[in-house]
Amino acid sequence: MDFELRAAKEKLEREQKERKEKARIKIERERKAREEARRQQEALDAERQARRIEAIQSALAESQQEEEDLVAGNGIRFNTTLHAIRYQGYGDKIKLPPSSFDKLSTQGALDKGPMFFELSTVDQNEMEGFTEQKTTHTGVLEFTATDSFAEIPPQVWQNLFPDNNHSPLIRVRYVRLPKGTYAKLQPEVLGFSDIPNHRAVLETTLRQHATLSEGDILIVHHGGIDYRLRVLELKPSSSVSVLETDIEVDIIEPSVVAGTMSQGMLIPLVLGKLEMGIVEEGNYNYYKFSIDNNIANATANREMNILVKLVLANGDTLGDADLYISRHPLLFPTQHQYQWSSHDVGTKIVSLTEGGLSLAADTYSVGVFGFKGTSKYKIIIECQSVQLETMGQKLGKASVIAGKSAASSQPGADSEQCQNCKQFIPTRTIALHEAYCRRHNVVCQHKGCGVILRKDEVGKHVHCLKCGRPFQQEEMEKHMKVFHEPLHCRCGEVLEKEEMVRKFILSCDSSIFCLPLAHDKLQVLR
Repeated sequence: MDFELRAAKEKLEREQKERKEKARIKIERERKAREEARRQQEALDAERQARRIEAIQSALAESQQEEEDLVAGNGIRFNTTLHAIRYQGYGDKIKLPPSSFDKLSTQGALDKGPMFFELSTVDQNEMEGFTEQKTTHTGVLEFTATDSFAEIPPQVWQNLFPDNNHSPLIRVRYVRLPKGTYAKLQPEVLGFSDIPNHRAVLETTLRQHATLSEGDILIVHHGGIDYRLRVLELKPSSSVSVLETDIEVDIIEPSVVAGTMSQGMLIPLVLGKLEMGIVEEGNYNYYKFSIDNNIANATANREMNILVKLVLANGDTLGDADLYISRHPLLFPTQHQYQWSSHDVGTKIVSLTEGGLSLAADTYSVGVFGFKGTSKYKIIIECQSVQLETMGQKLGKASVIAGKSAASSQPGADSEQCQNCKQFIPTRTIALHEAYCRRHNVVCQHKGCGVILRKDEVGKHVHCLKCGRPFQQEEMEKHMKVFHEPLHCRCGEVLEKEEMVRKFILSCDSSIFCLPLAHDKLQVLR
């Protein structure tokens, strides 16, 4: 009986304990549910509050932006986002869609004169602040672009997207700009100030522009070279209009790292002073030198010769360089445009007064072209007095055909003609001469040549199969490349250089166009 009572008591206690635990769990669950509901309500209230604040801030920002746009546009508001695409053109004027014209014309923008726009980049991560915004200013060329697109010329494109890591979106805002009164520009490399009347060239470039902005790069095209000028300072504002205004322009010297050389850079040469340099294959190094009135008068009176000498470094058999010279305004002579040149293998010497030419007092440019490999060289401009020419130099000029200096080509009173070399030899020595001549010399049989050669040099003497000119064997490869390599004309025709020259004589509009011919020199004047 006691056992049954104890079992019933324990069962009752256990049931009571379980009921209490369930009640506690239920109370705890309800408490957590209330707390979770409270947290959700607080989060919802906070989100609603944040949205209200964001809406207020957005409205304030939009209102502020609208006010800024109205101030910038002098009462006209135009601010839109467009896809940027490139078009080939000059200057800084963009093309906008017709819808933009409608928005601007309804606000009277056409009555306020030239229209200017502020362009800024838009990045996908702009909201997180991970991008640096690029900004520039432009004019408008026309309203013919496709809807939602803005067509951008290269000048503006490189200012907005200098690293080509660009966004396809730009923000376009109508603004009014003051007329510029002052600009400070700095070329990125040397050479721009060497352009004759470079300020006139700059003025011509600015006629294609509507605006300038500090920090932008202004590209000046001249002589086949692009000069990049950075806009350092503007007045009266950081962005100005350049339409119908006179601007005072200061051009300061570029900051060039020592030892660097640009394709558009003219290095000054002092007459009589040796300079050293290195040029890579396919590249040019450019120099300039000036001739004053005294030297010009001396060349006119045949009292002085001007020589340009290019000497390759000793033992440099892997490299070769050519020499091209021009008088300004042709700043940068090339393989296809020059007034004097030398393509000789090894040392090059060009006489600017050869053939009795006189030189004007002016500035001249020298181009050293890397024909093959890497060439180390020395270059010098020499003023050589005619009276100081050595006998060896005079003989060198006279002895063009080997062996002719030792005999006469004209019959004398007591002479006979050698049957081998066809030279007239004194009668008393004709027998000895013919025996020696037949043993050691041979006459080139090529039509029109007749050069007397030593038998051990016959293999080195060759004629071009195309033009028939004589050369040493090691010079033939270069001759074929310089004179007979096909050139592609702008009209699509493929011609050799001499044929190209004849074509330019008949049809070229250039005042001077020079190419190498038989004597390695040609000047075509029209």
